[in-house]
Amino acid sequence: MNDETAIASLSALAQDHRLSAYRRLVRAGKTGLSAGAIAEALGIAPSSLSFHLAQLSQAGLVTQERQHRTLIYRADFGAIRALVGFLLENCCEADGCGASATCELEQTL
Repeated sequence: MNDETAIASLSALAQDHRLSAYRRLVRAGKTGLSAGAIAEALGIAPSSLSFHLAQLSQAGLVTQERQHRTLIYRADFGAIRALVGFLLENCCEADGCGASATCELEQTL
């Protein structure tokens, strides 16, 4: 991951509806959710949600798959792991950062 990709990912998540939608998709896991189900769960108009899902998709944080007439969205766990890994990349080099706990976290990603 590079700075540009990280900024795009963080920017996509820096909005309340997109963050809520992403967290909902994380909870849904590999099954994913339709845009309608996400909109209903979050109380967001479907047209507004489509815009937010497109932003998350462009940032590479969600994938979409067409199942007949329905689009199913899923969180891209590899992308979020890469983002968190990028953010923690040099954590163990910092002086006095509490490296043992942080590095254990980094290894689980």
